[in-house]
Amino acid sequence: MKSPAPVPRPEEIELKLALPTADPQGLVQRLARTPLLARRKPTQQPLHNIYYDTPGQDLYEERVALRLRRVGSSTDPQWRQTLKMGGRSDSALSHRGEWEVPLAGAGLSREALEATPWPEFDPDGSRFDALAPCLVTAFERTSWSVRRRGGSVVEVSLDIGQIVAGDQCAPLCELELELMAGKPAALFEVAQQIARSVAVLPLNVSKAERGYALLQERLMQPLRARPPALTEGMPLPLAAQSVLREMFCQFTSNLKLLGQTDDPEVLHQARVGWRRFRSAVRLFKPGLAAEQLPDWQPLAPLLDFIGELRDIDVARTETLPSLAEAYRAGNAQRAEKWQAMLQALSDAAGLLGKSIAHALEVPAVGATLLAITQWLEDLPRQKVPTNHKADASRKSLRRWARQRTRRLHRNLQRALADSAQPESLHRARLLAKRLRYAIEALWPLLPRRQTKRWLPQAIQIQADIGGARDLQQASVLAARLEIDTGLAEFLRGVVAGQPGPR
Repeated sequence: MKSPAPVPRPEEIELKLALPTADPQGLVQRLARTPLLARRKPTQQPLHNIYYDTPGQDLYEERVALRLRRVGSSTDPQWRQTLKMGGRSDSALSHRGEWEVPLAGAGLSREALEATPWPEFDPDGSRFDALAPCLVTAFERTSWSVRRRGGSVVEVSLDIGQIVAGDQCAPLCELELELMAGKPAALFEVAQQIARSVAVLPLNVSKAERGYALLQERLMQPLRARPPALTEGMPLPLAAQSVLREMFCQFTSNLKLLGQTDDPEVLHQARVGWRRFRSAVRLFKPGLAAEQLPDWQPLAPLLDFIGELRDIDVARTETLPSLAEAYRAGNAQRAEKWQAMLQALSDAAGLLGKSIAHALEVPAVGATLLAITQWLEDLPRQKVPTNHKADASRKSLRRWARQRTRRLHRNLQRALADSAQPESLHRARLLAKRLRYAIEALWPLLPRRQTKRWLPQAIQIQADIGGARDLQQASVLAARLEIDTGLAEFLRGVVAGQPGPR
Protein backbone atom coordinates (compact mmCIF):
# COMPACT_ATOMS: atom_id res chain seq x y z
CA MET A 1 0.00 0.00 0.00
CA LYS A 2 1.35 3.41 -0.94
CA SER A 3 2.03 5.76 1.96
CA PRO A 4 -0.09 8.94 2.06
CA ALA A 5 1.85 12.04 0.99
CA PRO A 6 2.36 14.59 3.79
CA VAL A 7 1.06 18.10 3.39
CA PRO A 8 3.77 20.10 1.55
CA ARG A 9 4.48 22.48 4.45
CA PRO A 10 7.21 20.83 6.52
CA GLU A 11 7.83 23.75 8.90
CA GLU A 12 5.38 25.26 11.33
CA ILE A 13 6.16 28.84 12.37
CA GLU A 14 3.89 30.30 15.01
CA LEU A 15 3.75 32.84 17.79
CA LYS A 16 2.04 31.61 20.95
CA LEU A 17 0.33 34.02 23.35
CA ALA A 18 -1.33 33.47 26.71
CA LEU A 19 -4.41 35.56 27.52
CA PRO A 20 -4.45 36.76 31.15
CA THR A 21 -8.15 37.44 31.56
CA ALA A 22 -10.81 36.63 34.11
CA ASP A 23 -13.40 36.28 31.30
CA PRO A 24 -12.15 33.79 28.67
CA GLN A 25 -15.65 33.29 27.25
CA GLY A 26 -15.83 36.94 26.27
CA LEU A 27 -12.59 36.79 24.30
CA VAL A 28 -14.19 35.87 20.97
CA GLN A 29 -16.27 39.03 21.05
CA ARG A 30 -13.36 41.18 22.24
CA LEU A 31 -11.07 39.90 19.50
CA ALA A 32 -13.78 40.27 16.88
CA ARG A 33 -14.10 43.95 17.82
CA THR A 34 -10.40 44.71 17.34
CA PRO A 35 -9.75 46.85 14.22
CA LEU A 36 -7.57 44.11 12.74
CA LEU A 37 -10.25 41.41 12.86
CA ALA A 38 -13.50 43.42 12.85
CA ARG A 39 -14.22 42.96 9.13
CA ARG A 40 -12.97 39.39 8.86
CA LYS A 41 -15.36 36.48 9.21
CA PRO A 42 -14.14 33.85 11.70
CA THR A 43 -14.47 30.11 11.40
CA GLN A 44 -15.20 27.91 14.41
CA GLN A 45 -14.60 24.22 14.93
CA PRO A 46 -14.15 21.84 17.86
CA LEU A 47 -10.78 20.06 17.97
CA HIS A 48 -10.02 16.90 19.94
CA ASN A 49 -6.35 15.86 20.07
CA ILE A 50 -4.87 12.64 21.43
CA TYR A 51 -1.10 12.67 22.04
CA TYR A 52 0.87 9.43 22.07
CA ASP A 53 4.12 8.44 23.74
CA THR A 54 6.00 5.39 24.98
CA PRO A 55 5.84 4.34 28.66
CA GLY A 56 9.29 5.92 29.10
CA GLN A 57 8.13 9.15 27.38
CA ASP A 58 10.78 8.80 24.66
CA LEU A 59 9.00 11.29 22.39
CA TYR A 60 8.87 13.96 25.07
CA GLU A 61 12.55 13.51 25.89
CA GLU A 62 13.51 13.98 22.22
CA ARG A 63 11.16 16.96 21.64
CA VAL A 64 8.90 14.92 19.36
CA ALA A 65 5.09 15.10 19.39
CA LEU A 66 2.75 12.67 17.66
CA ARG A 67 -0.98 13.23 17.79
CA LEU A 68 -4.29 12.22 16.29
CA ARG A 69 -6.66 15.13 15.74
CA ARG A 70 -10.40 14.79 15.38
CA VAL A 71 -11.92 17.73 13.54
CA GLY A 72 -15.66 18.23 13.90
CA SER A 73 -18.16 16.27 15.96
CA SER A 74 -17.82 12.71 17.22
CA THR A 75 -20.69 11.66 14.92
CA ASP A 76 -19.07 13.00 11.72
CA PRO A 77 -15.33 13.15 12.43
CA GLN A 78 -12.35 13.83 10.21
CA TRP A 79 -9.03 12.44 11.45
CA ARG A 80 -5.52 13.80 10.92
CA GLN A 81 -2.19 12.50 12.12
CA THR A 82 0.50 15.07 12.90
CA LEU A 83 4.18 14.65 13.69
CA LYS A 84 6.10 17.62 15.12
CA MET A 85 9.82 17.65 15.79
CA GLY A 86 12.35 20.14 17.12
CA GLY A 87 11.57 23.64 18.28
CA ARG A 88 12.62 25.51 21.39
CA SER A 89 10.94 26.02 24.72
CA ASP A 90 12.49 29.41 25.57
CA SER A 91 10.64 31.63 23.08
CA ALA A 92 7.04 32.37 22.16
CA LEU A 93 8.14 32.23 18.51
CA SER A 94 8.29 28.58 17.53
CA HIS A 95 9.90 26.95 14.47
CA ARG A 96 9.14 23.23 14.26
CA GLY A 97 9.12 20.53 11.64
CA GLU A 98 5.52 19.50 11.02
CA TRP A 99 4.15 16.64 8.89
CA GLU A 100 0.38 16.17 8.74
CA VAL A 101 -1.71 13.65 6.79
CA PRO A 102 -5.43 12.85 6.71
CA LEU A 103 -6.46 9.38 7.94
CA ALA A 104 -9.47 7.24 7.28
CA GLY A 105 -10.04 6.36 10.93
CA ALA A 106 -9.05 6.88 14.54
CA GLY A 107 -5.86 4.84 14.58
CA LEU A 108 -2.21 5.76 14.26
CA SER A 109 -0.65 4.95 10.90
CA ARG A 110 2.99 3.92 10.76
CA GLU A 111 2.89 4.07 6.98
CA ALA A 112 1.98 7.75 7.18
CA LEU A 113 5.28 8.34 9.00
CA GLU A 114 7.51 6.77 6.33
CA ALA A 115 7.95 10.04 4.40
CA THR A 116 8.93 11.93 7.59
CA PRO A 117 12.02 11.86 9.85
CA TRP A 118 10.29 9.29 12.07
CA PRO A 119 12.27 6.29 10.67
CA GLU A 120 15.51 7.95 11.86
CA PHE A 121 13.99 8.41 15.31
CA ASP A 122 12.56 4.87 15.37
CA PRO A 123 14.56 2.71 12.91
CA ASP A 124 13.29 -0.68 14.11
CA GLY A 125 9.70 0.36 14.85
CA SER A 126 9.93 -0.53 18.53
CA ARG A 127 8.95 2.94 19.67
CA PHE A 128 5.89 3.01 17.43
CA ASP A 129 4.81 -0.38 18.75
CA ALA A 130 5.07 0.92 22.32
CA LEU A 131 2.96 4.03 21.73
CA ALA A 132 -0.12 4.64 23.85
CA PRO A 133 -2.34 7.69 24.52
CA CYS A 134 -0.81 9.90 27.23
CA LEU A 135 -2.78 13.16 27.16
CA VAL A 136 -5.69 14.91 25.47
CA THR A 137 -6.42 18.50 24.50
CA ALA A 138 -9.99 19.45 23.63
CA PHE A 139 -10.95 22.99 22.68
CA GLU A 140 -13.08 25.23 20.52
CA ARG A 141 -10.97 27.02 17.92
CA THR A 142 -12.04 30.36 16.47
CA SER A 143 -9.86 31.43 13.56
CA TRP A 144 -9.38 34.51 11.42
CA SER A 145 -7.23 34.70 8.29
CA VAL A 146 -5.25 37.94 8.05
CA ARG A 147 -3.56 38.98 4.81
CA ARG A 148 -0.93 41.70 4.95
CA ARG A 149 0.80 43.81 2.37
CA GLY A 150 3.66 42.01 0.74
CA GLY A 151 1.79 38.70 0.55
CA SER A 152 2.06 37.60 4.18
CA VAL A 153 -0.80 35.51 5.52
CA VAL A 154 -1.30 34.89 9.24
CA GLU A 155 -3.93 32.62 10.77
CA VAL A 156 -5.07 33.95 14.14
CA SER A 157 -6.59 31.20 16.28
CA LEU A 158 -8.23 31.53 19.68
CA ASP A 159 -8.30 28.19 21.54
CA ILE A 160 -10.49 27.78 24.63
CA GLY A 161 -10.93 24.41 26.29
CA GLN A 162 -8.94 22.06 28.50
CA ILE A 163 -5.94 19.76 28.77
CA VAL A 164 -6.47 16.32 30.31
CA ALA A 165 -3.63 14.08 31.48
CA GLY A 166 -4.49 11.03 33.56
CA ASP A 167 -6.92 12.19 36.22
CA GLN A 168 -5.60 15.78 36.02
CA CYS A 169 -7.31 18.58 34.11
CA ALA A 170 -6.27 22.18 33.39
CA PRO A 171 -8.01 25.03 31.53
CA LEU A 172 -6.66 26.10 28.15
CA CYS A 173 -6.95 29.66 26.86
CA GLU A 174 -4.44 30.92 24.32
CA LEU A 175 -3.90 32.65 21.02
CA GLU A 176 -1.86 31.07 18.24
CA LEU A 177 -0.64 33.10 15.29
CA GLU A 178 0.54 30.77 12.55
CA LEU A 179 2.49 31.96 9.53
CA MET A 180 0.85 30.58 6.39
CA ALA A 181 2.91 32.69 3.97
CA GLY A 182 5.56 35.39 4.28
CA LYS A 183 8.16 36.19 6.94
CA PRO A 184 7.98 35.79 10.76
CA ALA A 185 7.96 39.59 11.22
CA ALA A 186 4.34 39.45 10.03
CA LEU A 187 3.44 37.46 13.16
CA PHE A 188 4.73 40.22 15.42
CA GLU A 189 3.02 42.90 13.33
CA VAL A 190 -0.33 41.16 13.70
CA ALA A 191 0.27 40.39 17.40
CA GLN A 192 1.10 44.02 18.17
CA GLN A 193 -2.13 45.18 16.58
CA ILE A 194 -4.10 42.73 18.70
CA ALA A 195 -2.14 43.71 21.82
CA ARG A 196 -3.32 47.31 21.51
CA SER A 197 -6.70 46.30 22.89
CA VAL A 198 -6.36 42.75 24.28
CA ALA A 199 -3.91 41.80 27.05
CA VAL A 200 -1.44 39.09 26.01
CA LEU A 201 1.65 37.37 27.39
CA PRO A 202 4.36 35.55 25.40
CA LEU A 203 3.80 31.81 25.84
CA ASN A 204 6.93 29.68 25.72
CA VAL A 205 5.45 26.18 25.85
CA SER A 206 3.16 24.22 23.56
CA LYS A 207 -0.10 22.56 24.55
CA ALA A 208 1.67 19.19 24.55
CA GLU A 209 4.44 20.47 26.84
CA ARG A 210 1.84 21.77 29.29
CA GLY A 211 0.09 18.43 29.07
CA TYR A 212 3.28 16.64 30.08
CA ALA A 213 3.80 19.14 32.90
CA LEU A 214 0.27 18.37 34.09
CA LEU A 215 0.94 14.63 33.81
CA GLN A 216 4.14 15.02 35.84
CA GLU A 217 2.40 17.26 38.41
CA ARG A 218 4.66 20.27 37.79
CA LEU A 219 2.33 22.53 35.79
CA MET A 220 2.24 25.17 38.54
CA GLN A 221 5.90 24.90 39.55
CA PRO A 222 8.02 28.05 39.15
CA LEU A 223 10.58 28.13 36.36
CA ARG A 224 14.10 28.60 37.71
CA ALA A 225 17.29 29.65 35.95
CA ARG A 226 18.75 27.04 33.60
CA PRO A 227 22.38 26.43 32.58
CA PRO A 228 23.66 28.47 29.61
CA ALA A 229 24.21 26.85 26.22
CA LEU A 230 27.31 28.68 24.99
CA THR A 231 30.28 27.62 22.89
CA GLU A 232 33.51 29.52 22.26
CA GLY A 233 32.93 29.88 18.52
CA MET A 234 29.58 31.66 18.90
CA PRO A 235 29.31 35.20 17.53
CA LEU A 236 28.60 37.67 20.32
CA PRO A 237 25.03 38.55 19.16
CA LEU A 238 24.13 34.84 19.03
CA ALA A 239 25.57 34.29 22.51
CA ALA A 240 23.64 37.30 23.78
CA GLN A 241 20.45 35.91 22.26
CA SER A 242 20.95 32.50 23.89
CA VAL A 243 21.58 33.99 27.34
CA LEU A 244 18.93 36.69 27.22
CA ARG A 245 16.22 34.45 25.79
CA GLU A 246 16.58 31.96 28.65
CA MET A 247 16.36 34.77 31.23
CA PHE A 248 13.38 36.45 29.58
CA CYS A 249 11.67 33.06 29.37
CA GLN A 250 12.12 32.65 33.14
CA PHE A 251 10.50 36.04 33.67
CA THR A 252 7.51 35.61 31.34
CA SER A 253 6.82 31.98 32.29
CA ASN A 254 6.53 32.92 35.95
CA LEU A 255 4.48 36.01 35.07
CA LYS A 256 1.91 33.72 33.50
CA LEU A 257 1.78 31.61 36.66
CA LEU A 258 1.25 34.70 38.83
CA GLY A 259 -2.30 34.92 37.50
CA GLN A 260 -2.99 31.36 38.68
CA THR A 261 -1.16 30.94 41.99
CA ASP A 262 -0.09 32.93 45.03
CA ASP A 263 3.01 30.76 45.57
CA PRO A 264 5.72 33.16 46.86
CA GLU A 265 8.39 31.21 44.97
CA VAL A 266 6.69 31.94 41.63
CA LEU A 267 6.79 35.64 42.46
CA HIS A 268 10.43 35.33 43.53
CA GLN A 269 11.46 33.57 40.32
CA ALA A 270 9.63 36.16 38.19
CA ARG A 271 11.59 38.90 39.93
CA VAL A 272 14.86 36.97 39.62
CA GLY A 273 14.20 36.35 35.93
CA TRP A 274 13.75 40.07 35.26
CA ARG A 275 16.81 41.03 37.29
CA ARG A 276 18.94 38.47 35.48
CA PHE A 277 17.64 39.69 32.13
CA ARG A 278 18.23 43.36 32.91
CA SER A 279 21.72 42.62 34.25
CA ALA A 280 22.61 40.56 31.15
CA VAL A 281 21.39 43.31 28.82
CA ARG A 282 23.86 45.60 30.57
CA LEU A 283 26.57 42.94 30.30
CA PHE A 284 26.16 42.51 26.54
CA LYS A 285 25.15 46.09 25.75
CA PRO A 286 28.57 47.26 24.40
CA GLY A 287 28.27 44.67 21.63
CA LEU A 288 24.61 45.31 20.79
CA ALA A 289 22.78 47.97 18.83
CA ALA A 290 21.69 50.06 21.82
CA GLU A 291 19.30 52.21 19.80
CA GLN A 292 17.27 49.10 18.96
CA LEU A 293 16.69 48.15 22.60
CA PRO A 294 12.93 48.16 23.33
CA ASP A 295 11.58 50.66 25.83
CA TRP A 296 10.36 48.66 28.83
CA GLN A 297 9.03 51.64 30.79
CA PRO A 298 5.41 50.38 30.41
CA LEU A 299 6.43 47.44 32.63
CA ALA A 300 7.36 49.77 35.53
CA PRO A 301 4.05 49.58 37.49
CA LEU A 302 3.98 45.77 37.21
CA LEU A 303 7.63 45.48 38.28
CA ASP A 304 7.02 47.84 41.22
CA PHE A 305 4.09 45.73 42.42
CA ILE A 306 6.19 42.56 42.11
CA GLY A 307 9.05 44.17 44.07
CA GLU A 308 6.75 45.42 46.83
CA LEU A 309 5.02 42.07 47.21
CA ARG A 310 8.35 40.24 47.27
CA ASP A 311 9.54 42.56 50.06
CA ILE A 312 6.44 41.69 52.08
CA ASP A 313 6.90 37.96 51.43
CA VAL A 314 10.53 38.12 52.60
CA ALA A 315 9.51 40.07 55.71
CA ARG A 316 6.71 37.63 56.59
CA THR A 317 8.47 34.35 55.83
CA GLU A 318 12.20 35.02 56.36
CA THR A 319 13.03 38.16 58.33
CA LEU A 320 10.35 38.65 60.99
CA PRO A 321 9.89 35.02 62.20
CA SER A 322 13.41 35.01 63.68
CA LEU A 323 12.56 38.15 65.73
CA ALA A 324 9.15 37.08 67.01
CA GLU A 325 10.18 35.47 70.31
CA ALA A 326 12.62 38.27 71.15
CA TYR A 327 9.78 40.79 70.94
CA ARG A 328 6.94 38.78 72.45
CA ALA A 329 9.00 37.36 75.33
CA GLY A 330 5.94 35.55 76.71
CA ASN A 331 3.93 38.80 76.93
CA ALA A 332 0.33 38.27 75.72
CA GLN A 333 -0.17 41.94 74.88
CA ARG A 334 2.98 42.01 72.76
CA ALA A 335 1.93 38.77 71.07
CA GLU A 336 -1.33 40.46 70.00
CA LYS A 337 0.57 43.43 68.58
CA TRP A 338 2.90 41.11 66.67
CA GLN A 339 -0.05 39.19 65.26
CA ALA A 340 -1.74 42.46 64.24
CA MET A 341 1.41 43.42 62.31
CA LEU A 342 1.46 40.07 60.50
CA GLN A 343 -2.22 40.47 59.61
CA ALA A 344 -1.58 43.97 58.24
CA LEU A 345 1.25 42.60 56.11
CA SER A 346 -0.99 39.78 54.89
CA ASP A 347 -3.73 42.25 53.92
CA ALA A 348 -1.21 44.41 52.07
CA ALA A 349 0.07 41.33 50.23
CA GLY A 350 -3.47 40.48 49.13
CA LEU A 351 -3.98 43.96 47.69
CA LEU A 352 -0.67 43.79 45.85
CA GLY A 353 -1.57 40.40 44.41
CA LYS A 354 -4.73 41.94 42.95
CA SER A 355 -2.69 44.87 41.63
CA ILE A 356 -0.35 42.45 39.81
CA ALA A 357 -3.32 40.62 38.29
CA HIS A 358 -4.78 43.93 37.06
CA ALA A 359 -1.39 45.05 35.71
CA LEU A 360 -1.11 41.86 33.66
CA GLU A 361 -4.40 42.77 32.00
CA VAL A 362 -3.07 46.13 30.80
CA PRO A 363 -2.53 45.82 27.03
CA ALA A 364 0.64 47.96 27.09
CA VAL A 365 2.35 45.33 29.26
CA GLY A 366 1.78 42.58 26.70
CA ALA A 367 2.77 44.86 23.83
CA THR A 368 6.07 45.63 25.58
CA LEU A 369 6.79 41.96 26.25
CA LEU A 370 6.08 41.24 22.58
CA ALA A 371 8.50 43.98 21.53
CA ILE A 372 11.23 42.44 23.70
CA THR A 373 10.47 38.98 22.27
CA GLN A 374 10.85 40.29 18.73
CA TRP A 375 14.06 42.15 19.64
CA LEU A 376 15.52 38.92 21.00
CA GLU A 377 14.60 37.02 17.84
CA ASP A 378 16.30 39.69 15.72
CA LEU A 379 19.49 39.93 17.81
CA PRO A 380 21.76 37.82 15.56
CA ARG A 381 20.78 39.97 12.58
CA GLN A 382 21.32 43.34 14.26
CA LYS A 383 24.22 45.50 13.17
CA VAL A 384 27.08 45.48 15.66
CA PRO A 385 28.10 49.02 16.71
CA THR A 386 30.92 50.36 14.50
CA ASN A 387 33.27 50.99 17.42
CA HIS A 388 32.80 47.40 18.56
CA LYS A 389 33.38 45.60 15.25
CA ALA A 390 37.15 45.86 15.19
CA ASP A 391 37.37 45.02 18.87
CA ALA A 392 35.11 41.99 18.45
CA SER A 393 37.07 40.71 15.47
CA ARG A 394 40.20 40.47 17.63
CA LYS A 395 38.52 38.62 20.48
CA SER A 396 37.03 35.20 20.87
CA LEU A 397 33.80 34.96 22.86
CA ARG A 398 35.79 33.30 25.64
CA ARG A 399 38.23 36.21 25.88
CA TRP A 400 35.40 38.73 25.82
CA ALA A 401 33.59 36.88 28.63
CA ARG A 402 36.69 36.76 30.81
CA GLN A 403 37.42 40.44 30.34
CA ARG A 404 33.85 41.44 31.22
CA THR A 405 33.78 39.37 34.42
CA ARG A 406 37.25 40.57 35.51
CA ARG A 407 36.06 44.13 35.12
CA LEU A 408 32.99 43.46 37.25
CA HIS A 409 35.16 41.81 39.90
CA ARG A 410 37.52 44.80 40.04
CA ASN A 411 34.61 47.22 40.40
CA LEU A 412 33.17 45.11 43.22
CA GLN A 413 36.49 45.13 45.10
CA ARG A 414 36.69 48.93 44.81
CA ALA A 415 33.17 49.32 46.21
CA LEU A 416 33.94 46.96 49.11
CA ALA A 417 37.10 48.92 49.94
CA ASP A 418 34.90 51.94 50.65
CA SER A 419 32.04 50.05 52.31
CA ALA A 420 31.88 52.48 55.23
CA GLN A 421 29.87 54.76 52.93
CA PRO A 422 26.19 53.72 52.55
CA GLU A 423 26.17 54.47 48.82
CA SER A 424 29.29 52.31 48.32
CA LEU A 425 27.67 49.48 50.28
CA HIS A 426 24.60 49.69 48.08
CA ARG A 427 26.79 49.73 44.98
CA ALA A 428 28.71 46.70 46.28
CA ARG A 429 25.47 44.75 46.64
CA LEU A 430 24.42 45.60 43.09
CA LEU A 431 27.87 44.73 41.71
CA ALA A 432 27.93 41.43 43.62
CA LYS A 433 24.58 40.57 42.06
CA ARG A 434 25.76 41.55 38.58
CA LEU A 435 28.96 39.55 38.98
CA ARG A 436 26.99 36.53 40.14
CA TYR A 437 24.58 36.70 37.21
CA ALA A 438 27.44 37.23 34.74
CA ILE A 439 29.38 34.21 36.02
CA GLU A 440 26.27 32.01 35.98
CA ALA A 441 25.43 33.14 32.42
CA LEU A 442 28.96 32.81 31.01
CA TRP A 443 30.05 29.79 33.05
CA PRO A 444 31.17 27.55 30.13
CA LEU A 445 33.55 30.29 28.92
CA LEU A 446 35.24 31.20 32.21
CA PRO A 447 38.27 29.74 34.04
CA ARG A 448 37.05 27.14 36.55
CA ARG A 449 39.50 28.07 39.30
CA GLN A 450 38.54 31.73 39.11
CA THR A 451 34.78 31.22 39.01
CA LYS A 452 34.89 28.75 41.90
CA ARG A 453 36.34 31.58 44.01
CA TRP A 454 34.42 34.53 42.69
CA LEU A 455 30.93 33.04 42.52
CA PRO A 456 30.70 32.01 46.22
CA GLN A 457 32.21 35.38 47.19
CA ALA A 458 29.60 37.27 45.18
CA ILE A 459 26.78 35.16 46.63
CA GLN A 460 28.04 35.71 50.19
CA ILE A 461 28.40 39.47 49.73
CA GLN A 462 24.93 39.66 48.22
CA ALA A 463 23.52 37.62 51.14
CA ASP A 464 25.28 39.65 53.84
CA ILE A 465 24.34 43.06 52.53
CA GLY A 466 20.95 41.79 51.39
CA GLY A 467 20.17 40.41 54.85
CA ALA A 468 20.79 43.81 56.42
CA ARG A 469 18.69 45.41 53.71
CA ASP A 470 15.85 42.94 54.33
CA LEU A 471 15.82 43.85 58.03
CA GLN A 472 15.69 47.52 57.22
CA GLN A 473 12.96 46.95 54.64
CA ALA A 474 10.86 44.95 57.12
CA SER A 475 11.12 47.86 59.57
CA VAL A 476 10.08 50.34 56.88
CA LEU A 477 7.13 48.16 55.83
CA ALA A 478 5.93 47.79 59.39
CA ALA A 479 6.16 51.52 60.00
CA ARG A 480 4.27 52.23 56.79
CA LEU A 481 1.41 50.05 58.04
CA GLU A 482 1.11 52.21 61.18
CA ILE A 483 1.71 49.39 63.64
CA ASP A 484 2.19 49.84 67.38
CA THR A 485 4.90 52.46 68.05
CA GLY A 486 6.68 50.23 70.54
CA LEU A 487 6.93 47.42 68.03
CA ALA A 488 8.15 49.85 65.38
CA GLU A 489 10.85 51.08 67.79
CA PHE A 490 11.90 47.49 68.49
CA LEU A 491 12.39 46.81 64.76
CA ARG A 492 14.35 50.04 64.28
CA GLY A 493 16.59 49.05 67.17
CA VAL A 494 17.30 45.65 65.61
CA VAL A 495 18.25 47.38 62.35
CA ALA A 496 20.57 49.81 64.13
CA GLY A 497 22.33 46.98 65.94
CA GLN A 498 23.17 44.99 62.81
CA PRO A 499 26.90 44.47 62.09
CA GLY A 500 28.34 45.41 58.69
CA PRO A 501 28.96 42.86 55.94
CA ARG A 502 31.84 40.42 56.18
